[in-house]
Amino acid sequence: MVVAVLIVALGRSIATNPRFNWNVVGDFLFTSRILDGLVLTIELTAMAMAIGIVLGIVLALMRMSQSALLASTSWGYIWLLRGTPVLVQILLWNNIAALYPSVDLGIPFGPSFVHLNANSVVTPFVAAMLALGLNEGAYMSEIVRAGIISVDEGQTDAAKALGMTRLQTMRRIVLPQAMRVIIPPTGNETISMLKTTSLVAFVALTDLLYSAQLIYATNYQTIPLLIVASIWYLAVTSVLSIGQYYIERHYGRGSAQETAPTLLERLRAGLWPRHAEVEPVERPRLPEDHR
Repeated sequence: MVVAVLIVALGRSIATNPRFNWNVVGDFLFTSRILDGLVLTIELTAMAMAIGIVLGIVLALMRMSQSALLASTSWGYIWLLRGTPVLVQILLWNNIAALYPSVDLGIPFGPSFVHLNANSVVTPFVAAMLALGLNEGAYMSEIVRAGIISVDEGQTDAAKALGMTRLQTMRRIVLPQAMRVIIPPTGNETISMLKTTSLVAFVALTDLLYSAQLIYATNYQTIPLLIVASIWYLAVTSVLSIGQYYIERHYGRGSAQETAPTLLERLRAGLWPRHAEVEPVERPRLPEDHR
Protein backbone atom coordinates (compact mmCIF):
# COMPACT_ATOMS: atom_id res chain seq x y z
CA MET A 1 0.00 0.00 0.00
CA VAL A 2 2.84 2.40 0.85
CA VAL A 3 4.57 1.63 -2.45
CA ALA A 4 1.35 2.33 -4.38
CA VAL A 5 0.90 5.68 -2.61
CA LEU A 6 4.51 6.65 -3.41
CA ILE A 7 4.08 5.70 -7.06
CA VAL A 8 0.88 7.74 -7.35
CA ALA A 9 2.52 10.74 -5.64
CA LEU A 10 5.54 10.57 -7.93
CA GLY A 11 3.35 10.26 -11.02
CA ARG A 12 1.22 13.23 -9.96
CA SER A 13 4.32 15.32 -9.32
CA ILE A 14 5.75 14.54 -12.76
CA ALA A 15 2.43 15.13 -14.54
CA THR A 16 1.60 18.44 -12.83
CA ASN A 17 5.08 20.03 -12.69
CA PRO A 18 4.98 22.77 -15.37
CA ARG A 19 8.77 22.78 -15.64
CA PHE A 20 8.65 19.48 -17.52
CA ASN A 21 6.96 21.31 -20.44
CA TRP A 22 4.95 18.30 -21.58
CA ASN A 23 3.50 20.33 -24.44
CA VAL A 24 7.02 20.70 -25.87
CA VAL A 25 7.57 16.95 -25.43
CA GLY A 26 4.41 16.28 -27.43
CA ASP A 27 5.45 18.72 -30.15
CA PHE A 28 8.83 17.08 -30.76
CA LEU A 29 8.02 13.41 -30.05
CA PHE A 30 7.17 12.58 -33.67
CA THR A 31 9.17 15.20 -35.56
CA SER A 32 11.11 14.00 -38.59
CA ARG A 33 14.53 14.81 -37.09
CA ILE A 34 13.83 12.71 -33.99
CA LEU A 35 12.37 9.83 -36.04
CA ASP A 36 15.33 9.88 -38.45
CA GLY A 37 17.69 9.69 -35.48
CA LEU A 38 15.65 6.81 -34.06
CA VAL A 39 15.91 4.89 -37.34
CA LEU A 40 19.67 5.40 -37.46
CA THR A 41 19.98 4.20 -33.86
CA ILE A 42 18.01 1.03 -34.62
CA GLU A 43 20.01 0.37 -37.80
CA LEU A 44 23.30 0.84 -35.98
CA THR A 45 22.17 -1.45 -33.15
CA ALA A 46 21.05 -4.20 -35.54
CA MET A 47 24.22 -4.10 -37.66
CA ALA A 48 26.58 -3.95 -34.68
CA MET A 49 24.83 -6.87 -32.98
CA ALA A 50 24.88 -8.92 -36.19
CA ILE A 51 28.64 -8.38 -36.47
CA GLY A 52 29.12 -9.07 -32.78
CA ILE A 53 27.13 -12.33 -32.76
CA VAL A 54 28.83 -13.79 -35.84
CA LEU A 55 32.26 -12.71 -34.64
CA GLY A 56 31.51 -13.95 -31.13
CA ILE A 57 30.70 -17.45 -32.37
CA VAL A 58 33.91 -17.57 -34.41
CA LEU A 59 36.03 -16.29 -31.53
CA ALA A 60 34.44 -18.73 -29.08
CA LEU A 61 35.20 -21.68 -31.37
CA MET A 62 38.75 -20.40 -31.83
CA ARG A 63 39.16 -20.03 -28.06
CA MET A 64 38.09 -23.64 -27.55
CA SER A 65 40.20 -24.94 -30.44
CA GLN A 66 43.02 -27.42 -29.93
CA SER A 67 45.28 -25.13 -31.94
CA ALA A 68 47.40 -22.93 -29.69
CA LEU A 69 47.64 -20.29 -32.43
CA LEU A 70 43.86 -19.96 -32.80
CA ALA A 71 43.24 -20.02 -29.05
CA SER A 72 45.91 -17.40 -28.31
CA THR A 73 44.72 -15.17 -31.17
CA SER A 74 41.17 -15.26 -29.83
CA TRP A 75 42.36 -14.53 -26.30
CA GLY A 76 44.46 -11.59 -27.48
CA TYR A 77 41.56 -10.11 -29.44
CA ILE A 78 39.23 -10.38 -26.45
CA TRP A 79 41.86 -8.90 -24.13
CA LEU A 80 42.46 -5.92 -26.41
CA LEU A 81 38.84 -5.07 -27.28
CA ARG A 82 37.46 -5.53 -23.78
CA GLY A 83 40.36 -3.64 -22.22
CA THR A 84 39.86 -0.38 -24.12
CA PRO A 85 36.83 1.95 -23.93
CA VAL A 86 34.26 1.80 -26.72
CA LEU A 87 34.49 5.56 -27.21
CA VAL A 88 38.22 5.32 -27.84
CA GLN A 89 37.62 2.59 -30.43
CA ILE A 90 34.97 4.70 -32.18
CA LEU A 91 37.35 7.65 -32.37
CA LEU A 92 40.21 5.46 -33.63
CA TRP A 93 38.10 3.99 -36.42
CA ASN A 94 36.84 7.43 -37.36
CA ASN A 95 40.45 8.62 -37.71
CA ILE A 96 41.82 5.45 -39.28
CA ALA A 97 42.79 7.40 -42.41
CA ALA A 98 45.57 9.04 -40.40
CA LEU A 99 47.21 5.62 -40.10
CA TYR A 100 46.13 4.02 -43.38
CA PRO A 101 45.24 6.67 -45.99
CA SER A 102 44.26 4.02 -48.54
CA VAL A 103 42.64 0.60 -48.38
CA ASP A 104 44.31 -1.89 -50.70
CA LEU A 105 42.76 -5.21 -51.67
CA GLY A 106 44.81 -7.94 -53.29
CA ILE A 107 47.10 -10.88 -52.59
CA PRO A 108 48.70 -10.81 -49.11
CA PHE A 109 52.38 -9.75 -49.38
CA GLY A 110 51.75 -9.44 -53.11
CA PRO A 111 50.29 -7.03 -55.63
CA SER A 112 47.16 -5.01 -54.84
CA PHE A 113 44.32 -4.84 -57.34
CA VAL A 114 41.98 -2.35 -55.66
CA HIS A 115 43.00 0.96 -54.13
CA LEU A 116 40.38 2.86 -52.11
CA ASN A 117 40.52 6.11 -50.20
CA ALA A 118 40.08 5.37 -46.49
CA ASN A 119 38.13 8.58 -45.89
CA SER A 120 35.54 7.61 -48.51
CA VAL A 121 35.28 4.00 -47.32
CA VAL A 122 35.34 4.45 -43.54
CA THR A 123 32.60 7.03 -43.11
CA PRO A 124 31.46 8.02 -39.60
CA PHE A 125 28.61 5.49 -39.83
CA VAL A 126 30.97 2.70 -40.93
CA ALA A 127 33.46 3.67 -38.23
CA ALA A 128 30.76 3.52 -35.54
CA MET A 129 29.39 0.24 -36.87
CA LEU A 130 32.82 -1.41 -36.95
CA ALA A 131 33.81 -0.13 -33.53
CA LEU A 132 30.57 -1.22 -31.87
CA GLY A 133 30.39 -4.56 -33.72
CA LEU A 134 34.01 -5.56 -33.18
CA ASN A 135 33.82 -4.58 -29.52
CA GLU A 136 30.60 -6.54 -29.07
CA GLY A 137 32.23 -9.60 -30.64
CA ALA A 138 34.68 -9.78 -27.73
CA TYR A 139 31.83 -9.90 -25.20
CA MET A 140 29.66 -12.25 -27.26
CA SER A 141 32.54 -14.71 -27.56
CA GLU A 142 32.56 -15.20 -23.80
CA ILE A 143 28.77 -15.56 -23.74
CA VAL A 144 28.85 -18.17 -26.50
CA ARG A 145 31.74 -20.00 -24.86
CA ALA A 146 29.83 -20.14 -21.56
CA GLY A 147 26.82 -21.58 -23.38
CA ILE A 148 28.90 -24.24 -25.12
CA ILE A 149 30.62 -25.24 -21.87
CA SER A 150 27.21 -25.61 -20.19
CA VAL A 151 26.29 -28.50 -22.52
CA ASP A 152 27.16 -31.88 -21.07
CA GLU A 153 30.21 -33.46 -22.69
CA GLY A 154 28.32 -36.71 -23.05
CA GLN A 155 26.31 -35.09 -25.84
CA THR A 156 29.49 -34.52 -27.84
CA ASP A 157 30.74 -38.04 -27.16
CA ALA A 158 27.45 -39.50 -28.33
CA ALA A 159 27.58 -37.44 -31.52
CA LYS A 160 31.11 -38.64 -32.21
CA ALA A 161 29.97 -42.22 -31.67
CA LEU A 162 27.31 -41.67 -34.31
CA GLY A 163 29.97 -40.55 -36.79
CA MET A 164 29.11 -36.84 -36.82
CA THR A 165 31.85 -34.38 -37.62
CA ARG A 166 32.91 -31.64 -35.20
CA LEU A 167 31.05 -29.01 -37.23
CA GLN A 168 27.89 -31.12 -37.40
CA THR A 169 28.06 -31.77 -33.67
CA MET A 170 28.41 -28.09 -32.93
CA ARG A 171 25.63 -27.04 -35.31
CA ARG A 172 23.07 -29.76 -34.57
CA ILE A 173 23.77 -30.84 -31.00
CA VAL A 174 25.72 -28.31 -28.96
CA LEU A 175 24.55 -24.89 -30.13
CA PRO A 176 20.78 -25.64 -30.00
CA GLN A 177 21.15 -26.70 -26.35
CA ALA A 178 23.54 -23.85 -25.54
CA MET A 179 20.96 -21.30 -26.73
CA ARG A 180 19.17 -21.55 -23.38
CA VAL A 181 22.26 -20.07 -21.75
CA ILE A 182 23.21 -17.73 -24.62
CA ILE A 183 19.87 -15.99 -25.23
CA PRO A 184 19.37 -14.12 -21.89
CA PRO A 185 22.76 -12.33 -21.84
CA THR A 186 22.52 -11.72 -25.59
CA GLY A 187 19.23 -9.92 -25.03
CA ASN A 188 20.87 -7.81 -22.35
CA GLU A 189 23.76 -7.03 -24.70
CA THR A 190 21.30 -5.92 -27.41
CA ILE A 191 19.56 -3.54 -25.01
CA SER A 192 22.92 -2.28 -23.82
CA MET A 193 24.03 -1.79 -27.43
CA LEU A 194 20.95 0.32 -28.13
CA LYS A 195 22.05 2.75 -25.43
CA THR A 196 25.75 2.53 -26.26
CA THR A 197 25.01 3.90 -29.74
CA SER A 198 24.59 7.31 -28.08
CA LEU A 199 28.40 7.53 -28.08
CA VAL A 200 28.38 8.04 -31.86
CA ALA A 201 27.56 11.70 -31.19
CA PHE A 202 31.32 12.17 -30.78
CA VAL A 203 31.75 11.46 -34.51
CA ALA A 204 28.79 13.71 -35.45
CA LEU A 205 26.37 10.92 -36.32
CA THR A 206 22.80 12.13 -35.92
CA ASP A 207 21.44 9.28 -33.87
CA LEU A 208 18.47 9.67 -31.53
CA LEU A 209 20.29 11.45 -28.71
CA TYR A 210 22.41 13.67 -30.96
CA SER A 211 19.31 14.70 -32.91
CA ALA A 212 17.70 15.78 -29.64
CA GLN A 213 20.87 17.64 -28.68
CA LEU A 214 20.92 19.53 -31.98
CA ILE A 215 17.33 20.61 -31.46
CA TYR A 216 17.69 21.82 -27.89
CA ALA A 217 20.92 23.62 -28.84
CA THR A 218 18.71 25.99 -30.87
CA ASN A 219 15.51 26.25 -28.80
CA TYR A 220 17.08 25.75 -25.33
CA GLN A 221 14.39 23.21 -24.31
CA THR A 222 16.95 20.82 -22.84
CA ILE A 223 14.80 18.81 -20.43
CA PRO A 224 11.82 18.24 -22.79
CA LEU A 225 14.11 17.04 -25.60
CA LEU A 226 15.96 14.69 -23.26
CA ILE A 227 12.58 13.33 -22.17
CA VAL A 228 11.68 12.78 -25.84
CA ALA A 229 14.88 10.77 -26.37
CA SER A 230 14.26 8.82 -23.16
CA ILE A 231 10.70 7.93 -24.20
CA TRP A 232 11.91 6.47 -27.49
CA TYR A 233 14.76 4.58 -25.80
CA LEU A 234 12.27 3.10 -23.33
CA ALA A 235 9.85 2.18 -26.13
CA VAL A 236 12.47 0.32 -28.17
CA THR A 237 13.90 -1.32 -25.04
CA SER A 238 10.42 -2.56 -24.11
CA VAL A 239 9.97 -4.12 -27.55
CA LEU A 240 13.37 -5.81 -27.30
CA SER A 241 12.56 -7.11 -23.81
CA ILE A 242 9.30 -8.65 -25.02
CA GLY A 243 11.09 -10.27 -27.95
CA GLN A 244 13.79 -11.62 -25.65
CA TYR A 245 11.17 -13.15 -23.36
CA TYR A 246 9.45 -15.08 -26.14
CA ILE A 247 12.74 -16.22 -27.66
CA GLU A 248 13.74 -17.54 -24.24
CA ARG A 249 10.42 -19.39 -23.99
CA HIS A 250 10.99 -20.91 -27.44
CA TYR A 251 14.42 -22.29 -26.60
CA GLY A 252 13.34 -23.24 -23.08
CA ARG A 253 10.71 -25.71 -24.26
CA GLY A 254 11.14 -29.16 -22.85
CA SER A 255 13.29 -28.05 -19.94
CA ALA A 256 12.48 -29.11 -16.44
CA GLN A 257 12.30 -25.50 -15.25
CA GLU A 258 8.82 -24.01 -15.36
CA THR A 259 8.39 -21.10 -17.79
CA ALA A 260 8.14 -17.79 -15.95
CA PRO A 261 4.84 -15.92 -16.41
CA THR A 262 4.74 -12.67 -18.34
CA LEU A 263 4.32 -9.29 -16.64
CA LEU A 264 0.68 -9.13 -17.74
CA GLU A 265 0.06 -12.59 -16.33
CA ARG A 266 1.63 -11.53 -13.02
CA LEU A 267 -0.50 -8.37 -12.88
CA ARG A 268 -3.64 -10.34 -13.74
CA ALA A 269 -2.87 -12.88 -11.04
CA GLY A 270 -2.27 -10.10 -8.52
CA LEU A 271 -5.45 -8.19 -9.36
CA TRP A 272 -7.76 -11.16 -9.76
CA PRO A 273 -6.27 -14.05 -7.79
CA ARG A 274 -7.91 -17.37 -8.32
CA HIS A 275 -9.32 -19.25 -5.42
CA ALA A 276 -6.94 -21.91 -4.31
CA GLU A 277 -8.12 -25.34 -5.19
CA VAL A 278 -8.73 -27.37 -2.08
CA GLU A 279 -7.45 -30.83 -2.49
CA PRO A 280 -9.72 -33.50 -1.07
CA VAL A 281 -8.50 -34.76 2.25
CA GLU A 282 -8.15 -38.47 2.36
CA ARG A 283 -9.91 -39.95 5.32
CA PRO A 284 -7.75 -42.02 7.60
CA ARG A 285 -8.37 -45.69 7.27
CA LEU A 286 -9.68 -47.49 10.30
CA PRO A 287 -7.69 -50.49 11.37
CA GLU A 288 -9.16 -53.68 10.10
CA ASP A 289 -10.98 -55.90 12.55
CA HIS A 290 -8.83 -58.99 12.79
CA ARG A 291 -10.92 -61.89 13.76
